[in-house]
Amino acid sequence: MDARTAGHATVIDVLQVLLFASLRDRAGWSVRQMPLTARTNTAGELWAELQLGSLLAINIAVNQQLVGPERVLCNGDEVAFLPPFTGG
Repeated sequence: MDARTAGHATVIDVLQVLLFASLRDRAGWSVRQMPLTARTNTAGELWAELQLGSLLAINIAVNQQLVGPERVLCNGDEVAFLPPFTGG
């Protein structure tokens, strides 16, 4: 885990993860804070860590901008996973 020591306090890099619609229903939660680790360095790796199935057709937004799964994540990023959009 990427942690730094500042005095006596340990600082951990954190991501805010949001799930919407059917993804929220599947996971049983909509918002969760997760540590940024070597295993969750990109949006695609974070999705794999969530163990919610295939990333195919899932849209990813980091800080409210659509991105690809290769997007490198940084401390404090808001990462949203959205099921396919429907229109009408």
